[in-house]
Amino acid sequence: VQLQASGGGLVQAGGSLRLSCAASGRNTHTSALGWFRQAPGREREFVASIRWRDRKTYYADSVKGRFSISRDVDKNTFDLQMNTLKPEDTAVYYCAAGPEFTRDSRPYTYWGQGTQVTVSS
Repeated sequence: VQLQASGGGLVQAGGSLRLSCAASGRNTHTSALGWFRQAPGREREFVASIRWRDRKTYYADSVKGRFSISRDVDKNTFDLQMNTLKPEDTAVYYCAAGPEFTRDSRPYTYWGQGTQVTVSS
């Protein structure tokens, strides 16, 4: 599976961005789709995940109520809608896919290249 993330950019605090991750190749062992982020000098952290078969979702407490993850079966993509963005949301965002529906990054087998999100105050 190959993942290609897009949609990052520069936005003012309070604004919105929508990230998209396009998946290609064989969809084996990809029951879970997730977004993670990494800010400078910090470890990669979980943002949101969605289970493919029933759309069950997990969110980090820091983004709950502001971010929404979704998937599109026809387009073979999954998106992260980010609203009410804050400067602390600034990071490189990575999409990922794997066999286990979890907040832990380690079971995710496939990773996109990352897209920069910068929120100015």
